[in-house]
Amino acid sequence: MGPKAWAGVGAAVAAAALGPTVWSYAASAGRRTRADRAPECPVAIVLGAGATPNGPSALLAARLALAARLYHDGRVRVLLVSGDNRARSHHETDTMAARLVHLGVPADAIVADPHGYRTYDTAVRARRVFGVDRAVVVTQAFHVPRTVALCRAAGVDAYGVGDPSLLRRPRATALGYRREIGANAKGLLDTLRRAPATVEEPPRDDLRTALS
Repeated sequence: MGPKAWAGVGAAVAAAALGPTVWSYAASAGRRTRADRAPECPVAIVLGAGATPNGPSALLAARLALAARLYHDGRVRVLLVSGDNRARSHHETDTMAARLVHLGVPADAIVADPHGYRTYDTAVRARRVFGVDRAVVVTQAFHVPRTVALCRAAGVDAYGVGDPSLLRRPRATALGYRREIGANAKGLLDTLRRAPATVEEPPRDDLRTALS
């Protein structure tokens, strides 16, 4: 195989690797914003990022602080916390709800999705199980493009607010950006396949009740 052929192979590999990331950034263009510029939406979806026996991880704590700010600023009315609430994950959504209450968010303004095992699950279940059609998603900045893209693909008119995290958690942030390359590919594949969420359920009234 000659140099031109190898160059073509390299270009094809690069396109396959970076294409899903381009998709996530294109699908979220104009929808990545700051907390003080976020549009008013009925719901903020707060994605899990790991809990410990002592409370939320540092990245998760930053997400929860952003979500509480959106609530107190009147930009959202209800917070949907989504994560893995199994004991082996230290009851993540329970931990998230407890921290939000500590931050002054009323308990009746918090709804939990205990089966948000991955970002794709969170997006699909927000629409199909909880009936979310418009929301601000809250996560780290490196995670916002994929989250917004997946939520939009699931039928949620989504905007993203991201905690920058780089100065406070540089190593975790660098790993996060690197991980997104593979995660974007998996997310795009799941979207194209219309894959089901890990746990499927009939629609629930929790969020509608909280909004009313």
